[in-house]
Amino acid sequence: MPTGVALRDAREQLFDAAERILLFDGPSALTSRAVTTEAGCAKGVLHRHFADFDAFLAELVLDRIARLDAQAAALRESAGTGTVIGNLTGALTTLFGSVAVAIVSLIIFRDDLRARLRQDRPTGIPLLTEAAAMVASYLTAERDLGRISADADIETLAPTLLGASHLLFADRKSTRPEPEAVQKIVTTVIAPVVR
Repeated sequence: MPTGVALRDAREQLFDAAERILLFDGPSALTSRAVTTEAGCAKGVLHRHFADFDAFLAELVLDRIARLDAQAAALRESAGTGTVIGNLTGALTTLFGSVAVAIVSLIIFRDDLRARLRQDRPTGIPLLTEAAAMVASYLTAERDLGRISADADIETLAPTLLGASHLLFADRKSTRPEPEAVQKIVTTVIAPVVR
């Protein structure tokens, strides 16, 4: 007798179920059984699409990293429009307003997942490294347009913005920070180099 419901896009439904568990219960609650239960399918569905649970988690992280490409392109395209502080505040709020904080917690929590991801990404924390590259690319575009001083240390500014913003969003149980709090961090870090 079949169990669960028919899945049109099993991978995406399993990924979405994993995200919900991460957001509400944290990385310690993320098991293959919890994911398939949340997705409303049999446990075998996960193993039909992925070699093992860590392979599933690695694909989840890589899929979410790939989603940053669209956000990075939009941020780069905003160079020269609006304000540098406003553009960065919006991008960082969007980034950390998503499941990114929970994904970073998952990567830190699971040694096997981190080891698997290290095969293709030997440095940094996956997702945060790509997010820092997104911010650095935007800052470079703004520097090229003359809206940021030519001597701005982008390689330091980008991870500083990312780390400080991440700390605002890191507590899953508290209320989300107000946009003004993110803007204050961005202003403090970036104001000295904005023209």
